[in-house]
Order: sequence, then structure tokens, then C-alpha cells
Amino acid sequence: MTNSTSTLDSANHPTAYSNRSLTPREIVTELDRYIVGQADAKRAIAIAVRNRWRRGQLPEEMQADIAPKNILMAGPTGVGKTEIARRLAKLTNAPFIKVEATKYTEVGYYGRDVESMVRDLVENAITLVRSLEQERVRTEAEERTEDRLLDLLVPTARQTEIDQLEEPSDADAAARRKRTRDKMREMLQAGELEEKVVEFSVEQKTSPIMVGGVGVESMDIDLQGMFERIIPKNSKRRSMKIAQARKILINQEADKLIDDDKIASLAIDASERNGIIFIDEIDKVIASEGGKSADVSRMGVQRDLLPIVEGTTVNTKHGYIKTDHILFIAAGAFQRGQPSDLMPELQGRFPIRVELSDLTKEHFVRILTEPNNSLTKQYISLLATEGVTLEFTEDGIERLADFGFSTNQSTQNIGARRLYTILEKVLEDLNFDASEATLSHVQIDASYVNAKLQEICADEDLSRFIL
Repeated sequence: MTNSTSTLDSANHPTAYSNRSLTPREIVTELDRYIVGQADAKRAIAIAVRNRWRRGQLPEEMQADIAPKNILMAGPTGVGKTEIARRLAKLTNAPFIKVEATKYTEVGYYGRDVESMVRDLVENAITLVRSLEQERVRTEAEERTEDRLLDLLVPTARQTEIDQLEEPSDADAAARRKRTRDKMREMLQAGELEEKVVEFSVEQKTSPIMVGGVGVESMDIDLQGMFERIIPKNSKRRSMKIAQARKILINQEADKLIDDDKIASLAIDASERNGIIFIDEIDKVIASEGGKSADVSRMGVQRDLLPIVEGTTVNTKHGYIKTDHILFIAAGAFQRGQPSDLMPELQGRFPIRVELSDLTKEHFVRILTEPNNSLTKQYISLLATEGVTLEFTEDGIERLADFGFSTNQSTQNIGARRLYTILEKVLEDLNFDASEATLSHVQIDASYVNAKLQEICADEDLSRFIL
């Protein structure tokens, strides 16, 4: 498997952001570690991502003509649509933003306009690229931090020694200071001064300016940045142990070593080349039959989405960004409509269609046991911190899956999310008593699950409320 880490190779590519070049099979294998089933969706999204990498290997003039293979996923809630996209973004180190179509309104109406999703993507890319740059300069930042800590420590030691001298010469004072500093450096590197308290200045962040009840930081234009430049920055003297101070000072020194203009340039490039925008609840902006007044805004959102997905230029506070090659993944349950009910022009911009299937009891069993981050593994780890060894038996897992699946069938089907509620109810008493109980081993078998859930599931009204 290719394990090349995302880097900022500014020497060879001044504005390029390189992401992991995984093959489609490798992508699917990685997704299988966290998500059960939905093989068609995984394959489709893996191919779409690989095509972006393939495009990057072509001559510049040909790249411009190759549009991204946007994906439309249809399937009930809780079957893995969002998780597939989120895991993919993390896997490829790509800037990612998840938005809900219902949060946006047509231009001219009260609410967020669709271009703000692109601005949010850039902000996420800024955070991602900044963290990579901070890691790149971390060694130098740590060296500078060590010198700053010595500057905070040595003057006190120097003054104490000088006070003991009758007539110290400048040479004597400098020599004593150097010896003291060297000794302090050795102690600092050996971890002998971690509990010592130092005092230093910490810059206070400017509070968001409020205009008409709306935070300026949420506005699309950079008014907040303008105010930050006008209003003097506040700093506060703080005293803390070196172990705590070191983390803050490393971040301060790393920020000094980072070029904000370079970060912005790299972030925009990363967004344009590798950005992923996941638009959830796309089915909620389909006009309903009967022509209600709300349909005007819904159709307006579709119209406003069209140029963003087709490719346009959006102005952000960090610069202009082209959306031509951002990968858009739209998803919806489509319970009251079909993908074909979207505007024809918008449908055409999502050439890959994938239908995700309902989860069965067998899926639930696998979800509880197979993924690296399965719920059972999470609870085992959590209760281990209290000295309790939690064990899920095979028949216990089967019973949990039974209750989860049957509850979805008899009430609202919320997919795998039902398992969160089921497990929380089963382990409620244990979670409450674990810190005080003397039990060192608890076995969750079928009889244990039945004792906690049988009565609830027998009453449909109670089941609807609790599970």
C-alpha cells in the first residue's frame, strides 16, 4: 500500500498541495476497516478520487477539460453515506466540509447563500495546511521555545549570583550567566524543571464583533479581520509550570515561523485540486407536488448550486477560488422524491449515481464487531479505565443486533445510529456504577441484553420514546 504522507513541497511546487495517491482497491480496503457493507458506494467514490489523481498527472492544457466525477448517493439515514465521505477525506488528507442543503436559501432570502460552503471549505483547508506547516517547523519551534524558557529562567539565577559578588566585572557576569544557562539547559532537557513556574505573556484573542446580533466572523467578508488589525492586540501575563508553558510557547514560535500568505495560497490550491464538499439532504430542496410557497426557495437553492457545481470563481477573504475541480458528493434519503426530480441541469453534474441499501441484522452484527472503532470496542476501552473488563459474547451481540433491527422496523428507521441508543440503554446501569462497583468482569450475553431491553421493546409506545 502507498503510505506517502501529505506534504507541503514548496521547493518543487510553490502552490501545490500533494495528497496520498492511493489506488481504488487500497481506498476500499481502508474504508472497509471502518464501514460495513455498501460496496458499490465505496467503489464509486474510490474511482472518483483516483480519477482526480490521474488528472493531476496529465499536461496542464488537458487537465482543464477533465471535469470531476461528482457523486449522488441515495439511501436511508444511518447507512454510511456521511461516514464514507468523511473517512475518505481523512484518508486522502483532503480539505473536507459537510453541509446540509436545508441550511441554504436562494440569494435575496434570509439565510446562508450557497457560496458560503466554498468559503467554509477554504477555512478548513487553512486549518489543515497550517497544521502541516506547524509540523514542518516543529523542530525549529522547539529549539526556539527552549531558548525562550532559558530567557525566563536565567535572569533570576544571574541576579542572585551577581548580588553575592562585591564588584562583578562584565566578563565575570557574562561567564557566570553562560554557565548558569548551560546548566539550566541540561536540567531542562533532562526534564528536571517541568514543575518550575515561569511567567510570560500570552496574546488574548479578540472577541468576535457583533453587528445586529450576528457575529462578524460568520459573515462572508473579512470584517472581523479588519477589526483585528485596527484594534490593538491584548496580551496578558500568565504564570504556569514549564510543562504547560512549553506547549503554548511552541505554538507561538511555530506561528512566527509560518508565512500566512503562503498558508492561504496553499490552502486555496488544496481546495481547488483536492477539496471535497459533501452536501447532505439534497432531497430536501426538491420541489414538492402542489406548488407550495416554500418550493420557490427550494428551486432557488438548486439554481444557485448549479454554477458552484459546474465551476465558478468564489471570492473569499483569502483570495479567489475556482470550484471547477472540487469534488461534490450529494446525498439524500429520497423518501418522498427521486434524484430525477432535481433540476435536469443539476442532475447532469452528478454523473455517478449510487444507491445505498438498508442495513440488515447481519450488517448490525458486523457493525458491532468488525470496524476498528466499533461501539463494542469503544465501550470496552471506556470501562477499562474504571478497572472493569467488559466482554460481549456472541449471543449477546446477536441479541443486540436483533433488538436494533426490529426497533428500526417497528419505529423510525435510523439505520446504524439505533445501535448507539440500544447499547447506551443496555450499559446505563453499568456506566453509572462502574466507578464505585467492585465488579472486575462483566459479561454482556443474551440474557443480560434481554433483561435490559425485553420489557421496553414489548411496549411499542415505550420503545418509540426510549429507543
